[in-house]
Amino acid sequence: MNQLREQIARMNQVPPVAPQVPPVAAQAPEFEGPMDPIAVDNWLIDIQVILDFMRLTEQEKVLCASFALKKDARHWWMTVQMRRDIMAMSWQDSVAEFRTMYYNREILTAQQDEFTSLKQGTMTVLEAVKKFE
Repeated sequence: MNQLREQIARMNQVPPVAPQVPPVAAQAPEFEGPMDPIAVDNWLIDIQVILDFMRLTEQEKVLCASFALKKDARHWWMTVQMRRDIMAMSWQDSVAEFRTMYYNREILTAQQDEFTSLKQGTMTVLEAVKKFE
């Protein structure tokens, strides 16, 4: 009788469910690794909105955001995992790693210089903005 009970108990056991990516995380914007500071900022803003909505822990944010990394960015993240314990990494630590790799200050400065030298007729954009303030 004991064997029968044990067999029934085993049959009623539900196998553990593999962790699933939350649906909202599956729709996170992908990041492939461009060195464009504007693309980096936009991705960080977009992913932060999703992570805040999901109310994740620091470690869950790191793991969830890693799902959105593709191509070169995915390979870079794999190198981070080899040298750091990502389970002990805070979200801010992962953002710092991300910015160190992808936020190119020289490109940002060049983009800012290009913007400030844009012309609207005979005036620069900055002169035109000041005129209408």
